[in-house]
Amino acid sequence: MKRYITHILLFVSIAAVFSCKKYLDVKPDKSQVVPVSLDDCQALLNNAGVLYTLYPSTAEISSDDYYLTSEVWTSLPNYRREPYLWLKNSDVIYTDWAAAYSKVLVCNQILEVLDKIVPTQNEQQQWNRIRGAALLLRSMSFFGLAQVFAQPYEASTARQNYGIPIRLTPNLGEKTDRGTLQDTYDRIVKDMTEAISLLPSKQLVSLADRSISMPAKAAAYAALARVFLVMDNFEQAFINADLSLREKGTLMDYKTINAQPTYPIPRFNVEVLYETGCNALVPITYGIVNPELYNLYESGDLRKTLFFRNKGNDTYQFKGTYIPGTIFNGLATDEMYLIRAECAARAGQVSNALVDLNTLRMSRWDTTYVPLTANDADEVLKMVLTERRRELLFRGLRWMDLRRLNKDSRFAQILTRSLNGQEYTLPPRDLRYTLLVPREVLERVDIPQNPR
Repeated sequence: MKRYITHILLFVSIAAVFSCKKYLDVKPDKSQVVPVSLDDCQALLNNAGVLYTLYPSTAEISSDDYYLTSEVWTSLPNYRREPYLWLKNSDVIYTDWAAAYSKVLVCNQILEVLDKIVPTQNEQQQWNRIRGAALLLRSMSFFGLAQVFAQPYEASTARQNYGIPIRLTPNLGEKTDRGTLQDTYDRIVKDMTEAISLLPSKQLVSLADRSISMPAKAAAYAALARVFLVMDNFEQAFINADLSLREKGTLMDYKTINAQPTYPIPRFNVEVLYETGCNALVPITYGIVNPELYNLYESGDLRKTLFFRNKGNDTYQFKGTYIPGTIFNGLATDEMYLIRAECAARAGQVSNALVDLNTLRMSRWDTTYVPLTANDADEVLKMVLTERRRELLFRGLRWMDLRRLNKDSRFAQILTRSLNGQEYTLPPRDLRYTLLVPREVLERVDIPQNPR
C-alpha cells in the first residue's frame, strides 16, 4: 500500500486536478497509482498530509481578527501582502485552489474504486464508512472553495452567479467549467446528506496517530449545519446542528485548563468532531489581535487568558488554537451550540437560544458567571453573534461570517486597515469579498474570472 500511496500522492501534486495539456503530458503507470481494495482506500483517507487542510488560507489573511505592523507586512510575499489590504487585483496563492482540488481528486479516486467493489456482508460497514468519509471531505473542500472563490450565496441570484468547478471523477481529461452557484451548493448538500446516511455514530480514531480519524455522523451533521447557515436556511441549519449535538454535545470546562502552556487548549479535546487545519501562518505567528475583538472579553471570561498572549504595550497574540502553530478550522461542538442558538433566535425562540448561549458561556467562565437574560429575539440574536465573535476567532470562519452577515444591514461592517499612513477599506457586499481565481489556474483552464 505504501507504493500506491507514494505514487498517487505524487500524481496528485503534479496533476492538481486541472484538465489541461500541460498536466496531461504526465502519464504515470496507472497500475501503480490506482488503489483497488477497501484497505487501499482507507489508507488514502488516513493520509492526513493530503486531506488535512480543507479551507483556503487567504480568507483568514483577509479577515479582521488581527492586524500586521508595517515591518511585518513589508517582509511578506505579494500573495500574502495584497489580500491583507483587499487590493482590487490581489494576487491569490495558487495552492489555495490547487490543494483543495488535490483533495477532491483523492476523494474521487476513492469513490471510483468503491463503485467497482461489491462488498460482502462483512465488508459493508467498512465500505459505507469509507464512502461516507470521501463524500464528506470532498463536499467540505467544495464548500471551502465556495467561501473564497464564489460570491456569497443568495437564493435570488444563485442561479445566475458563477459557482466553482465541481469535479466528480478522477478523470483529468474531464472538461472544467464553473456552473452556477446553485449547482455548487446543490452538490455540497447532496453529498453531505448521503454521507450522513453512511457514516457511523461513533468516530474512529487511530490509536497510533490521533491526527488520523474517520468522521462520524456528528461531523457530517455539523458540516451540513454550517452550509445551511451560509445559505440563510436557518430552519435546516437548526435541525442539523441539533442532530449533531444529539450525537455529541460535550463541552470543555475552561476552569480545568491551565493557561500557562504556549497553546493551552488541548488539541484532541472533547469538543472536536473532525479535525482539519488551515495553514494561516501570518495571523497566528505575526498577527496582533484586533483591539476591538480583545475588548469584547469581560472580567471572569477565562478565554481572556486562555486565548491571548500579552505581547506588551497593550497588544496581544492569539494562542487559543487547538493545533500548535496553525489554525484549527474543523468541526466542533461549540460552533454547533452557536448555530443552534442563532437559528433559534432568528425563529423567535428566545428561551431556547438563551439556553444554548448560556450553556456555552458557562463552560467558558469562572464561578462568577451570571446567565444572560432577554425578552426580545433581536436582542438575543445580537448576543449570539457577539458570542460567536468571541468563541470562533481564528477558526477559518470569520470571512464566511462577514460575507453572510453583510447581507443584513443590521450586521454589515466596513472593514478598515491602516498601513504606512494609508487607510484601506472593504465595504459590505464589495466584489472583493470574492477573491480572484489564481492566475496560474486561468493559464491552464478556460474558466471565467470573478468580476471586479
